[in-house]
Amino acid sequence: MLTAFNDKLSQPVSALSLAMLRILFGALIVWDVWRFYHYDRIRRYYVEPDFFFTYAAFGWVKPLPEPYIHYAWFLVGVLAFLVMIGLLYRLAIIAFTILFTYFFLLDKAQYLNHFYMIILYALLLCAAPANRALSVDARLWPSRRSEIIPYWPVFAVRAQTEIILIYAGLVKMTEDWLKLQPLSMWLREHADDVPLGWLLHEDWVIAIGAYGTIALHLIGAPLLLFRRTRLPVFLVYCAFHMSNAYFFNIGVFPWLTIAVMLIFFPPDWPRRFLRWVKGEATIGAPPTHSGLDARPGRISGALSAALCLWFALHILVPLRFAAFPSEVRWSGDGHRFAWRMRMYSREGQGHFEVLDAVTGQFWRVDPYDYLTERQAATMLTRPDMILQFAHHLRDIWRGKGYANVAVHAQIEMSLNDRPMQALIKPDVNLAAQRLKLLRPDDWVTKLETPLK
Repeated sequence: MLTAFNDKLSQPVSALSLAMLRILFGALIVWDVWRFYHYDRIRRYYVEPDFFFTYAAFGWVKPLPEPYIHYAWFLVGVLAFLVMIGLLYRLAIIAFTILFTYFFLLDKAQYLNHFYMIILYALLLCAAPANRALSVDARLWPSRRSEIIPYWPVFAVRAQTEIILIYAGLVKMTEDWLKLQPLSMWLREHADDVPLGWLLHEDWVIAIGAYGTIALHLIGAPLLLFRRTRLPVFLVYCAFHMSNAYFFNIGVFPWLTIAVMLIFFPPDWPRRFLRWVKGEATIGAPPTHSGLDARPGRISGALSAALCLWFALHILVPLRFAAFPSEVRWSGDGHRFAWRMRMYSREGQGHFEVLDAVTGQFWRVDPYDYLTERQAATMLTRPDMILQFAHHLRDIWRGKGYANVAVHAQIEMSLNDRPMQALIKPDVNLAAQRLKLLRPDDWVTKLETPLK
């Protein structure tokens, strides 16, 4: 079985679709880097904060001081540009992946699913021969030029995309989403700003959006694998992502997803598309096989095994929430790295209380006095970040000479427009708690407030 799999991944295919993915990937990252400078996000995300919510085992990752943090982000753009044009490609994509991952790890408050997605595709591109065609490398070093590549990188990007799209549909099969929340809340906010906006007040329109999103991912994503259904499903996806870009501020994600989905077309689709534009062929013409007589070489069994392990990992990681009896939308157990994108609305409010056990002194702490607005708003809806901040307050007071302090959180949260409910048990001393990675934290309340 593994031999047949290895044979399939070793088959020769055109290098053009992978080259186009490299070009579009690099171009979109360059655009996103410009957006960060345009909206001054480097300063707001990595310079203004005094405290960062680090990931477990990555507390040693710290932001560079000014102006070097700006230089580092500029370097991200330079490396992405080199990837786009295919100059010193291997060095550029590896350096880009490391540097982009560095920014990703700096602060959980800035976690975005599409940043995680960029890292995954970048890691695949690190191993892929994406500079064999349409690259400066192929011009400067003809020995690297080739019209063919083995099928495995095309397969890898397709499989990774299928996992992301299918999970994006599965995670929305919740009671709230099926009852049209929070989609109705989001879309009705825009009803007065769009043509025919009155339709967004109709439940049947919202239902088409809610149930259609699930169907598009669970049914449409697999249909991208078949020639007869690929183009119409791709066009529906284009309309879907462009509407997302219109209604929601989600940056590069819709355009990156559209660019990546082009990999489902035949590997020589750029040549076929150019011929169609010139009127030399119909858009449904069979693929050409020019240059595919040569063999790119059989890939190693180690690479096949590594791909199997990679995809097994990315199938299992989003399912880890099932190991927790808690409600993931409320507790956050298993929320990250699981493709839970645009599926619920959370708003938190509250404060912390620091009590010195020796003197009995009491301090009320507003998190907005210690965090940026974005950090505080995110933290108030994430129990693991609430615990991190409580430990931060404990350490601050210890630094002031109060060796034995308790930290309590008086925090409420609303999920999908529910009435506010206590998120953290107020009588628990968070300064003495540790985050449990494999079971729910008993200081987090259970969701009890019903949907309105």
